[in-house]
Amino acid sequence: MNGRRLLTLLFASPFLGGTVDAQSLPAHPWSAHVVVPQARSYAPGRSQALQITGVNVGVVIRDQVASTMMEVRLRNPGSLRQQAELLVPVPDGAVVRGFAFEGPSAEPSARLLPRDEARETYDRIVAQARDPALLEFAGFNLVRSSVFPVEPGGTQAVRLTYEHLLTANGDRVDYVLPRSESVEYNVPWNVAVKISSPSPIAAIYSPSHRLRTTRPQPKTAAVELAEGAGSEPGPFRLSLLREQADISASLFAYPDPKVGGGYFLLLAGLPPRSARSEVPALRREVTLVIDHSGSMRGEKLDQVREAALQVLAGLDEGERFNVILYNEAVEPFATRPVRKSRETVRDATEFLQGMTARGGTNIHDALLEALRQPSAEGTLPIVLFMTDGLPTIGQTSEAAIREMARKGNPHERRIFTFGVGVDVNTPLLEKVAYESRATTTFILPAEDVEVKVAAVFRRLQGPVLANPVLSEGEGGTRRRTRELIPGRIRDVFEGDQIVVLGQYSGSEPLEFTLRGNYRGTPRAFSFRLSLDQATTRNGFVSRLWASRKIGLLVDAIREQGGAPGVVSRESKASTSVVTRELVDEVVRLSTEFGILTEYTAFLAHEGTDFSQKDKIRVEAENFFRDRAIQTRSGISAANQDLNNQYQKSMACVNPRNRYWDATMNEVATATVQQVCDLAFYKRREGWVDSRLVVTEAEVRPEKVITFGSEEFRALAAKLAAEGRQGSIALRGDILMLIDGRPVLIKAPAVEP
Repeated sequence: MNGRRLLTLLFASPFLGGTVDAQSLPAHPWSAHVVVPQARSYAPGRSQALQITGVNVGVVIRDQVASTMMEVRLRNPGSLRQQAELLVPVPDGAVVRGFAFEGPSAEPSARLLPRDEARETYDRIVAQARDPALLEFAGFNLVRSSVFPVEPGGTQAVRLTYEHLLTANGDRVDYVLPRSESVEYNVPWNVAVKISSPSPIAAIYSPSHRLRTTRPQPKTAAVELAEGAGSEPGPFRLSLLREQADISASLFAYPDPKVGGGYFLLLAGLPPRSARSEVPALRREVTLVIDHSGSMRGEKLDQVREAALQVLAGLDEGERFNVILYNEAVEPFATRPVRKSRETVRDATEFLQGMTARGGTNIHDALLEALRQPSAEGTLPIVLFMTDGLPTIGQTSEAAIREMARKGNPHERRIFTFGVGVDVNTPLLEKVAYESRATTTFILPAEDVEVKVAAVFRRLQGPVLANPVLSEGEGGTRRRTRELIPGRIRDVFEGDQIVVLGQYSGSEPLEFTLRGNYRGTPRAFSFRLSLDQATTRNGFVSRLWASRKIGLLVDAIREQGGAPGVVSRESKASTSVVTRELVDEVVRLSTEFGILTEYTAFLAHEGTDFSQKDKIRVEAENFFRDRAIQTRSGISAANQDLNNQYQKSMACVNPRNRYWDATMNEVATATVQQVCDLAFYKRREGWVDSRLVVTEAEVRPEKVITFGSEEFRALAAKLAAEGRQGSIALRGDILMLIDGRPVLIKAPAVEP
């Protein structure tokens, strides 16, 4: 369907009813209440505005056309009937399909306002309400509804449906649902998307929100927000990458002269198994290593046994396995992994049934036995390593065990570690897993071991690409990219997608080669990606790169706690020169990008003086020493590793800077605001641009712009062209860097 036809088609919806001709509707006077579900409800001159209690959004994407149905739930907290209307920012080219609300109405209607008229509407409300919040939608078209009633103490449901043509970048199609970036915005949204593509789907990705994705067929998918993601602010972004030959790839680029070019996010996907073969050519070889020391007695041991039996049952016929039990001694089921058959599974089941809990914990030797065993050719070797305690027998040094796992793994087994309970050395388990292209899972008290192990094993179905290596150009010589994260890409299984972040230089297209064992055969895939679409609107790219970089730096600091003599009950660890350099870089990145960790959360305190660099470094060093370096086990170690795993693999932004604290309570902050590619810190009743807080002395503005002035409106238009208009939608005075100069934007004299 071409754009011209899309703009002229008008549909009637039997579910919604109401009008459909958006262009011919007459203008009508403003209601006493104006509801903008993406931002807030306005009631100029009134004490109580209508409350937005929730928003449900259903999206259907067919090829490159998206139909969006938005249901807004409202509540009238007052004692009088209120008349209201809806204003909804929508993308370019949107066409209204239907509008309806509960209750009687002569003719519910909605009118689509073009960009210029939409901007006038925004300006009028902003000036009347003396609230700049709506300015972050400058540049969007606007749907304005007819007036509808909300009874006293009652609720109202308003439904709008619009359709628009999605933007495409090569084989990638992007959908955007406008929403406020303000961390003050707490209205819960439920978003569900159904996708139907004319060609198989290679990848589905959101840089803005965590997703739950179901892909019943190669050309269809269902997407919804993951638990808790509906309350996260910011526009909902969804990208669909359609299959192209053997590999599909696309690039999000953010230009930044400071790094010589900018930042990029590479998204790549491989076709699902059903598109190639019902049976994967690359087989798995799984070695289960199970702790049955005395501390595993009771329910934990029963759950581990059941988890092991589930893994054996989940292996395909012909795949290989082994089972190694350990306490102070190490007892393998077989001297090397055996092929799965009815007989071998029966014998392994008897072996597991005889397992009892007793003795100490010899982690070193159990891991050594799993790694040294010969591996069958043509298989992907995987270890599922479980423990519930610290090493107490044999070699107990964290550094020695870590080094053995690094150097004593000749067959490059992937070591998926499981910490059962919190009395485990969490940085040891996490480091061993990460360096072998695997992950760590912590099973907290009251959680089910069987469920957690089964969830990890489900993700390991159908190996597609083993030992993936990404290099620049066909020759493998890196020239224009650097700081790639992750440095080692994990193996790709069915349904997985590859997300790599890095920095680039220049403006010419980037050329990559991805090599690996593709379904049992060595392959190399080369692709060329343009930087023509690099834009500051892709601010999430640089922020995601910085988040992952911080995770790696924290990892390096934590690793020092495992060195001999560093951790001592008698004396605190001293901070080395190397650690100081790492801490300085964490503080720099955290400050610049507004990314807080449990070690740098103090930066969000309004009294923090960023010009006192030595004081900030000492405070950060103390947090890292006492927490990251010295705390190796317990709940206060588990929370650090959960935070760090999330940081190192972050694929969508974290605008509220959520993390788990030392008692496993979730913490968030509202005194740091991330807007597009900028970050702002709360200072008294206003905000300061992160690029200005790092200066040695207090910054005085070279210019003052007053809210509502012609100069203010011109600035809003300039920032909207860059996708940064949300930066002046913050409440309060704003001190920000504009064209290299500090500018103070004075807030309205009276706020609602």
